[in-house]
Amino acid sequence: MNNTQNNNSRQIPRQNLKNTKPVQSGNSGKPVQRRKTNMPIEPRSPEKIVRYKGSMDRTFLILVLILICFGSVMVFSASYAYSMAKNDGNGYAFISKQIINVLIGLVLMFVVSHVLDPHFLERNAKRAYVITCLLLLLVFIIGTVGGGAKRWLVIAGISIQPSEIAKATLVFVLASHFQKNSEKITNPKNTKEGIIYGLVHPLLYTGIVCGLVILQPHLSGTIILFLIGIAVMWAGGTSAKAILIPGAVGGTLLTAVALLVPYTKRRIDIWLHPENDLTGDGWQTIQGLRAIGSGGLLGLGPANSRQKHMYVSQPQNDFIFSILCEELGFIGAVAVIILFILLIIRGYQIAIKTPDTFSSLVVTGIISKIGIQAAFNIGVVTNLIPNTGVSLPFFSYGGSSTIVLLVEMGVILSISRFSRQER
Repeated sequence: MNNTQNNNSRQIPRQNLKNTKPVQSGNSGKPVQRRKTNMPIEPRSPEKIVRYKGSMDRTFLILVLILICFGSVMVFSASYAYSMAKNDGNGYAFISKQIINVLIGLVLMFVVSHVLDPHFLERNAKRAYVITCLLLLLVFIIGTVGGGAKRWLVIAGISIQPSEIAKATLVFVLASHFQKNSEKITNPKNTKEGIIYGLVHPLLYTGIVCGLVILQPHLSGTIILFLIGIAVMWAGGTSAKAILIPGAVGGTLLTAVALLVPYTKRRIDIWLHPENDLTGDGWQTIQGLRAIGSGGLLGLGPANSRQKHMYVSQPQNDFIFSILCEELGFIGAVAVIILFILLIIRGYQIAIKTPDTFSSLVVTGIISKIGIQAAFNIGVVTNLIPNTGVSLPFFSYGGSSTIVLLVEMGVILSISRFSRQER
């Protein structure tokens, strides 16, 4: 924004605004005086912009649909043999549930993309955050155990993983915080105020959910939540130097937990020497690597994986990328990675074009989460990092995770319908 413009003059928008309608801006306030930081997202003063509502970002929508369709096909291929063995010869048990999850998620995605006003999220961000914290606490009381950890709630027969919901609500509450306190955070005359509102408060929001998730225990979920918080803080205006100290402290604490807690220490031992645990998680890692290696350049062909026949445990979940590599080869793996890269780039482009700081940070946080999870999952499958139990977005079988992911895509599509013009 050009603050040197004559206040009595109006700049004529250059974009073609046919078939669009102005929408009332969000919180009003004084123009933001920004201190010199490395912030990629400029604080946007609502009184200096007009918001226009148009059509959703079609490129982003197409990428989402390609990924979810591709992922569903891979769930069917990867799960068929395992489903036959575990469900009395019914090879369609997993894919039938996944199709229902995807259809529910797609319906919610399109509803959210057409009905949701981003300011509704801003007004209710703290409420959603508090409810999520209550759900995380409820896990310790009535949660169900799976894989050695208590992470799920069963409500009305539906299994819910609150840590997945926490990833979204953390983004919302941080984005709302930075929107409301942008002047204090970027005020060059009051560094103390900037530290309190730009660093301390966001770290408290992030630390509370991280603390509740690490106690489940869920180390990978904790790391992802922490990185999401750091990403939103950096994009919201917190300086890199200020983030460096808590980042180093948080990384040290997580490392200490990983080395001292038996659950996580065992995972590190298996990562370093999977051959020492051929009857447990080490077997999973070795078979996953064999699947990747046997795929070669072009793969064995769709549905022709050998490792999915009870060698890779639950191949439709965390290790689905290894089955994809075996069936579609190096070319197929690269194609999937490119799709993720294109989705992430398009998401950040939407974040840059949004009309206000809250919307920009919401898109930044959600799309960063997808990038972090995809990188973690591929790193685990290729044994670059310890097995952390992270699902591959759009591909891994899941109920609440799939539905929450598609609702998040609906939020981004809803935000993409709004553009801005300077007055």
